[in-house]
Amino acid sequence: MTAAIRTGEYFITGDVACAEGALAAGCQFFGGYPITPATEIAEHIAERIPDVGGTYIQMEDEIAAIASVLGASWAGVKSMTATSGPGFSLMMENIGLGICTETPCVIVNVQRGGPSTGLPTQGAQSDMMQARWGSHGDYEIIVLAPSSPQEIFYQTITAFNMSEKYRVPVIIMTDEIVGHMSEKVIIPEAKKIKTVSRVIPKGRKDHFKLFKPGPNGVAPMPAAGQGYNVHVTGLTHDEKGYPVMSVEAQAEMMTRLTGKIKKNLDDIIITESYRLDDADIALISYGVSSRTSMTAVDEARRMGIKAGLLRLITIWPFPDDIIRKLAKKVKGFVTVEINLGQIHREVERCAGDKARAVLVGHPGGTIIPPDSVIEKLKEAF
Repeated sequence: MTAAIRTGEYFITGDVACAEGALAAGCQFFGGYPITPATEIAEHIAERIPDVGGTYIQMEDEIAAIASVLGASWAGVKSMTATSGPGFSLMMENIGLGICTETPCVIVNVQRGGPSTGLPTQGAQSDMMQARWGSHGDYEIIVLAPSSPQEIFYQTITAFNMSEKYRVPVIIMTDEIVGHMSEKVIIPEAKKIKTVSRVIPKGRKDHFKLFKPGPNGVAPMPAAGQGYNVHVTGLTHDEKGYPVMSVEAQAEMMTRLTGKIKKNLDDIIITESYRLDDADIALISYGVSSRTSMTAVDEARRMGIKAGLLRLITIWPFPDDIIRKLAKKVKGFVTVEINLGQIHREVERCAGDKARAVLVGHPGGTIIPPDSVIEKLKEAF
């Protein structure tokens, strides 16, 4: 893995930084299909992954891409794909398969304006609800949102670590703006990068149960071919992986799938506060929109408005408790996002009747300028 680390300072795009972060995390398989504005991730991975003895495969479409990623993960390697809106939609059924089979992998969505073909070359944050609820059935998933090329480098590593630790697909929700902006990215030495590998089972192989949870709610995971009985299915299954068509088996499986996330919220949920200690108004934002929100906070402070920012780094699971506690301290919330209010609905839900919540958003194509946030602050509060 050391050969993959290009230690030093670089002026690179977010897409390239994402690819380098994947290699630094130990990714050895990428199954992809080209789509604007995510193609540069695949292109860079295709060029670089041979340095670590890894494999890049361009599949016939996004459905096949995510299927290949799941298969590679069960073969024992860290695996990844990257796409944008239309491709993300095509991946949804197999993302559900990855959740049901507890398959670690990383999916990157470089968001663009939609629906349908939409704005292929212009950014948005309009797939945020799809990332949480896009596949059918009940489930829990982990979703991260980087705000810069430097952060997407580290968040890609975090995504791999969380996927391996919790045996779940992890989604990185970036956007065209972060993906295509060029900034300084510092890549540290390999020894300074913390990586996590899946837990390999111990003990007698003939007594092994593929989906029996360990102390943290997550089962150890062998690779196919290591001598364990590995039966993997999207059907409702028991701890051995065998299909069982019963209400009891469904309840047990769903407790397993959701419990490992719900029991570890303190480890999974990451947020960042900026000037919130004495704030009367809390901005809630994430990704590229949090950058302009931070500028808006500083400008509001100069105008005598006590504003602060809660930046969501983990989007799903949503930080309900953090928002609810904040609602007891502030007069109101302003959600800033490049869509028509997807995460804002979650803020409203958590705020309840404790604090007013308003939205600064639009359907995509450009960033939200600080002036628009300031205007809403003055208008609403």
